[in-house]
Amino acid sequence: MKIVNMLAVVDVAKCTGCKTCERVCPVLAIKVVNKVAVVDEKDCRSCYACEQRCPEYAIAMVKRAHPFVVGVDIDSVEYERVARLCAKARFNPEQLVCYCSATRAEEVAAAILKGADTPERISLVTGVRTGCKVECIEPILRLLEAAGIQPVPPKGGWQWYGRTVTAWEIPEATKKKYASRGFYFDEDIELLDRVTIAPLQGRRES
Repeated sequence: MKIVNMLAVVDVAKCTGCKTCERVCPVLAIKVVNKVAVVDEKDCRSCYACEQRCPEYAIAMVKRAHPFVVGVDIDSVEYERVARLCAKARFNPEQLVCYCSATRAEEVAAAILKGADTPERISLVTGVRTGCKVECIEPILRLLEAAGIQPVPPKGGWQWYGRTVTAWEIPEATKKKYASRGFYFDEDIELLDRVTIAPLQGRRES
């Protein structure tokens, strides 16, 4: 969930239509039309990416007259489905996946189950990835992958950093190689499994 209280405003006299803003927007809310950047006010999530990256300083963030909240109601989806998707992606449902917006894995999972099938659509409805815009693409991609969705990066977009290897994906050869150097991969995985899978198991037992 995020309170959206700012809006990107373009100074058309300074804008050169370079498309930097278009490429960095995590929700695709800004497009260059006739060589001038145009902001979709209803979709802007006040992430500041366009303002911070504009080489011409042609964009400013201004306070909205009517701030609003974006977020997905967890109770609108059967929670066992949410927990099952989180477990498949190796997340505890209550685990924070975006510190900037305080979005938890369960909200991203609920968004996916309600039809959000790209990082951009997930960011639009939850506010995730509209703060630092760096860390949270990873959990979003993991949750989409767990749902059987393989999204394609926007054409010309710069806002994707890709998937990184998780503890469960470390090759056996790598585990063996570093076992004598104080790394305990299997023990770490066992602990992580207890943290991520336990919530689902607990609900089934209750």
